[in-house]
Amino acid sequence: MAWFVNCGHQRYINHINLFAMKNAFKQLFFLCLGGLLLASVYAFNSPAPKYDYMQFTAVESILPGGLGRSRILIDNGAGGTEEIKIKNLYSIVGIKMDNIHENDKSVASVLSNLSSEGWELVETSTGVQTPNNEGSTGIFCTRYILKRER
Repeated sequence: MAWFVNCGHQRYINHINLFAMKNAFKQLFFLCLGGLLLASVYAFNSPAPKYDYMQFTAVESILPGGLGRSRILIDNGAGGTEEIKIKNLYSIVGIKMDNIHENDKSVASVLSNLSSEGWELVETSTGVQTPNNEGSTGIFCTRYILKRER
């Protein structure tokens, strides 16, 4: 009888040990899985690069007779502004397509120069301002926003 009781008790102890081992393996598995997920989240997050930003604006005047002042205004980042004179859109006889073409070349030249210095064009925004509803005078503004890594 003692042998039978002892054998049953041993089975109970083995069952408890097996249960404890299964729980330990489950805990270890979930701990490793959580660690792996946490490591994968941080592995794909590189530090955000730091950028310098600058802008330049093309202001094209719409005044009949070529009386306007059209300019490219470049923010030099040190609180100053560089001005590049561009052609007015209108002459005495009306709109001048050659002037539009020359202004486009001037803007492309500024973009090329800034690109060679490491600046990347991020965004452009445009605006039109006319003081009256007839639209015979006013300005076109195009703002170019650029960035480069520090």
